[in-house]
Amino acid sequence: MTVTALDAIDIPSFETRLATLDTALAPGLFGHINAEVAALIETERSYLPTHKKGGTVAYSTLREKAPMLVGHYLSEDMCELVSRIVGMEVGPTPLRDESSCSVLFYEKPGDHINWHYDHNFYRGRHFTVLFPLVNRGHDGGLSAARLLARQRGREVEIATPPNRMIVFEGAKVRHKVTPIGEGERRTVWSMTYCADSRNSAVQGVARRVKDTAFFGLRSLWT
Repeated sequence: MTVTALDAIDIPSFETRLATLDTALAPGLFGHINAEVAALIETERSYLPTHKKGGTVAYSTLREKAPMLVGHYLSEDMCELVSRIVGMEVGPTPLRDESSCSVLFYEKPGDHINWHYDHNFYRGRHFTVLFPLVNRGHDGGLSAARLLARQRGREVEIATPPNRMIVFEGAKVRHKVTPIGEGERRTVWSMTYCADSRNSAVQGVARRVKDTAFFGLRSLWT
């Protein structure tokens, strides 16, 4: 099983287009995924003034270097769990989309991402899934970085301890991650799923521009 037995999971409400689920991955599986991610050495550092600073490992690299993690992203169990949470059938986004499955690193002081939406480059509704793998503060607790979302006109903090699954409709839920502090580390496995992965030529170009900003010039040819 990719995730905890589906019949044993109490599916959370998605009324606000955001839901969380604790310990969705069995502890042994979570440990294996963490070990695979810890072995990665190739990250793309990006800095967009006033918006984002941090490191990322793109889908194309993960397919080569982290096959177990990618396999779980593509698995029927994960797709079914996300589908149950959002209330519609969804599947992985295309191979050419570097954000389909990626790992985000907040590891240098000030790494963050400002208020934004996850733009939808597809015909169907589009959902973001986050699994914090590491969230370590300098005092042994959680890092200073906080995931914030705007819901019903107010700012809400979403707790991100390791192995908590966070699912949200990124094109509708504005969100940010506050800066991480000195000596802290936050590693997040990020996935995207959608109801219809077809897109128009304009959406395809827009997706490549976004990927270039996050993953470098190679994304222009994906």
